[in-house]
Amino acid sequence: MPTPKRTPLIAGNWKMNGLRNSSQEIIQLRDHLAQVPSLNCDVLICPPFTLLNTFADLVHNTPIQLGGQDCHSAASGAHTGDISAPMLKDCGAGWVIVGHSERRSDHGESSQLVLDKAKAGLKAGLNVIVCVGETEVQRDAGETLAVVGEQLTHSVPAGSTAAKLVIAYEPVWAIGTGRTPTDQEIEQVHGFIRQQLTKRIGEQGQAMRCLYGGSVKPSNAAQILPLNDVDGALIGGASLKARDLIDVINHCN
Repeated sequence: MPTPKRTPLIAGNWKMNGLRNSSQEIIQLRDHLAQVPSLNCDVLICPPFTLLNTFADLVHNTPIQLGGQDCHSAASGAHTGDISAPMLKDCGAGWVIVGHSERRSDHGESSQLVLDKAKAGLKAGLNVIVCVGETEVQRDAGETLAVVGEQLTHSVPAGSTAAKLVIAYEPVWAIGTGRTPTDQEIEQVHGFIRQQLTKRIGEQGQAMRCLYGGSVKPSNAAQILPLNDVDGALIGGASLKARDLIDVINHCN
């Protein structure tokens, strides 16, 4: 089966960072991308919910896409403090991240809940990034592939398509620590993910993008992005500054 061309996706997850004056970073990113004659990747920013409306106005008719960092599994209801996928869509988001390791660990989210959130995002017309990854204890115990395989099996909706769903592999122990797996370790897990996706959903699994996430920054992007079955990056801290994110995007160009 020939390998389909997969357009890299550079996704910035701002997490719980950003105030209204952070708009300057988006303006700088927007104005830079406007001068790029041929952008060879998709660009996504997932700011806090409070900034989605503001950013939507700033990036209208530009290559920058917006996403939410999470959503509830229900479309509406008595869920104080939560936000639904239709609400994200209404704010100008086209994407949502579900199953981020900080949601799984800090909020005790199970793969079943991640699955329900992914279904909610797809139902609302959003593109969905489903995150998977192991802890340091699990890696040291040699359980990485078993953990990632279980999360894929129980977090990815049946019938998912490459056009609407993306996988992000983020080893929990590498997030925000400055540590990254070796090239061989990244390729091993991404190859395993590709194998599992292809086994489950066939050609769509071959075409589905798989991002690497975990302390990606300008200094290591050139090394990570060309690796086999790495189709972009889910970036945390390095996405908060336009200059850093531009440097990563430049490695795709």
